[in-house]
Amino acid sequence: MTKTELIAQISEKNDISKKDAEKALSFVISAITDALIEGEKVQLVGFGTFEIRDRKEKESKNPRTGEKIIVPAKKAPAFKPGKALKDAVNE
Repeated sequence: MTKTELIAQISEKNDISKKDAEKALSFVISAITDALIEGEKVQLVGFGTFEIRDRKEKESKNPRTGEKIIVPAKKAPAFKPGKALKDAVNE
């Protein structure tokens, strides 16, 4: 499903315009992003949790040349699905 398809579905199911559905979706995405930037977890009960995980610096290999390189430490966004979502997918 693309963002456009999601907006259309939100619009249809909630009897609102596509423009309003797009604003709502954009706000939700922006709010989640801002919270993660601030280092906060975003927990949506029944859906899942968005969080930032720290990745350590590691040694790796360039697949083309075989040369060893150092991959710097970084932060990565992560999503952990909630039990209700897992159950719904596995029905």
